Amino acid sequence: MSTPFLSLDKLTLAYGGQVAVPGLDLAMAEGELLALLGPSGCGKTTTMRAIAGLLAPQGGSIHLGGQDITRVPANRREVGLVFQSYALFPHLSVFENVAFGLRLRRVGSDELRRRVLEAIALVGLAGFEKRLPRELSGGQQQRVALARSVVVRPRLLLLDEPLSNLDARLRLEMRSELQRLQRELGVTMMYVTHDQVEALALADRVVVMRAGRIAQQGTPAEIYERPVSAFVAQFVGIENLFRVRDGALAGTAGALAPQGAALPAVHALAWRPRSVVLGQGPYEGRVVGASYLGEAVEYLIDCAAGPLKAQTLPQAPRFALQQNLRFDLPLAEAVHLRED
Repeated sequence: MSTPFLSLDKLTLAYGGQVAVPGLDLAMAEGELLALLGPSGCGKTTTMRAIAGLLAPQGGSIHLGGQDITRVPANRREVGLVFQSYALFPHLSVFENVAFGLRLRRVGSDELRRRVLEAIALVGLAGFEKRLPRELSGGQQQRVALARSVVVRPRLLLLDEPLSNLDARLRLEMRSELQRLQRELGVTMMYVTHDQVEALALADRVVVMRAGRIAQQGTPAEIYERPVSAFVAQFVGIENLFRVRDGALAGTAGALAPQGAALPAVHALAWRPRSVVLGQGPYEGRVVGASYLGEAVEYLIDCAAGPLKAQTLPQAPRFALQQNLRFDLPLAEAVHLRED
């Protein structure tokens, strides 16, 4: 990365004397869409609040566009923020909610009207200007919150779990909407989420956080296909994870002794459900669960190491509950993991 557009240098953040983020280093390129991904309490929202100017750092610095904004007041940072709760004014119309920030900046009436109508049209709500928030669906309210943020033309747009209150269909629609807006506006965007599907689907780069530190960062493909640790692997949905102990695969209930090739010298190995081969192989298990998922059939297998999840195509031979079967964990399909 050349000169970063946003940089956090040794950023240290605390609540009530308890350090939440201990010396974070992070950089973003201009026009990038970056996702901060991690479980609750990992420091991702705390980091975003500091960038927005809502939390004073205990140490370190924040630079935006080459300027040190660490101590700059929130209203002078040229940073937009979209909250999880939308935070719309219930007594104001769509037009007035979107216009609120421009009125604080004393923008002239003609320019204000033009920019507000452009922002409302940009999020697909032309004709809704006079409606109150209670007259809108959840997805429409989220679009108003987005319009209110982009109308002030922020250099950086921060989104704090903005889709978590929407149902599955609306989340999918709004993901596409966010990508379109980011492309059309060219705005640099940071997206906080605990949903790995959202992060992988939206971002140019994903930063996985754990306990206020970066566990791994990379493109969505790198994070999903090559997680570096057990924590990252489990967080991006790799459920079949075994520690390598004394030449065997150690699970929650016991161990599987490999047949043939020796195991690599790594901390752990993991297999995605689709990589597990059912019906043949050196290991034995019993089917204790089967679910039809449309595009796949998912099985839960009880084996010597503990529970194992596998997926097959719908047209593949089916296995019955309580059926004993053989299976394989191909080493060529394994994800190699270091210690957390």
